[in-house]
Amino acid sequence: MMPDPDADLVRRACGGDREAFAALLERHYDRLHRIVWRITGSREDAEDIVQEICCALATKIDGFRGEAKVSTWLSGIAVNAARDHLRRIKARQKATDGFAMATELYPQPDGRDLYRAQWLKSILATLDEALRETVILVSGAGLSHKEAALALGVAESTVSWRMHEVRKLLRRENVHDAGMEAFNGD
Repeated sequence: MMPDPDADLVRRACGGDREAFAALLERHYDRLHRIVWRITGSREDAEDIVQEICCALATKIDGFRGEAKVSTWLSGIAVNAARDHLRRIKARQKATDGFAMATELYPQPDGRDLYRAQWLKSILATLDEALRETVILVSGAGLSHKEAALALGVAESTVSWRMHEVRKLLRRENVHDAGMEAFNGD
């Protein structure tokens, strides 16, 4: 096996040598970007993901055990980061689609119900991910705050706070009581 040309840079970077760390990143940045871009299909996403990798690497470089070349190790990190990104996108889309489907399961006897379903979809689209996931579980899936907390891996008080924030947001938007009732469930 050929000696790893990056071994000295890693050793020095682990010792706190910033120039060695910068040289290591400069040497591998383009390759990491190409890998992530090919997996995600998005240049912009690749730029964001590789920046995240570089930032995280500053605290994780000392985790390199030397079982493979540094280039191989970094490539694995890039592949995993790209996969995680795609998983998050897919999960977010699945949750949004699931909630949209749930709102369409109820019969639409008049225009008010159709309006309400569309309204719920549009409100969900504006929420940040944590609030959206909480609303989907509590209001869309009918979970209690305790059940939603377990599913999300957060404290029950966090779920309650998130639902409170959604209600507060809706009040600020002057939403009618008919729309608000969807967000009042436990």
